[in-house]
Amino acid sequence: MNDLSAFAITKKWPAQHPDRIQLYSLTTPNGIKASVMLEETGLPYEPHLVRFDTNDQMSPEFLTLNPNNKIPAILDPNGPDGRPLALFESGAILIYLADKTGKFIPQDAAGRYETIQWLMFQMGGIGPMFGQLGFFHKFAGKEFPDKRPRDRYVAEAKRLLAVLEGRLATRTWIMGDAYTIADIATFPWVRTLTGFYEANELVGMASFPNVTRALDAFVARPAVVKGVDSPKRN
Repeated sequence: MNDLSAFAITKKWPAQHPDRIQLYSLTTPNGIKASVMLEETGLPYEPHLVRFDTNDQMSPEFLTLNPNNKIPAILDPNGPDGRPLALFESGAILIYLADKTGKFIPQDAAGRYETIQWLMFQMGGIGPMFGQLGFFHKFAGKEFPDKRPRDRYVAEAKRLLAVLEGRLATRTWIMGDAYTIADIATFPWVRTLTGFYEANELVGMASFPNVTRALDAFVARPAVVKGVDSPKRN
């Protein structure tokens, strides 16, 4: 029997299945990366909802797992050397789960680093820029009379989509025929940009047919259908 009692986070979110990976998350684009990866790999996991409306991410228990108070975070009872491993940052979680299972990342060194390169493109570019666009277009920022901040992020979102469009022009997925963690990282953000953020017309998605084609293939995957709804909201 796996004992996770040493981890304070389990006091707030008790593990009903301590032998499974514990996922602490919410269905934001970054959270969806982790749940989709867990669904794709088939690793048994137990999802726990971290509610932003009640500031769960600021609770002392959550901060013991991620002092940066962001989701997702995981606790793997069967980590390296058989010891529990607590891990935060969605990109790190994707690499860890890919290495743990040997799935969704090339096994040759060159392919591995190229995949991580595109993962970092999402982490450093698509995520932060799309998120800022969402703030200025959908949330409180939309009330700002000065539209220059919004337009700055719209322009950057278009530039990033153009980079992705060029990459996908001759490839099924970001790395070619193989679906990888680069896709699992990127397309939850594209899905949110065109869906929840309602920015289709704003960024001119009609100009990026290959991005749209890959997004449609992504959201149709059975593991993605499950992952985008995990953890379930009450």
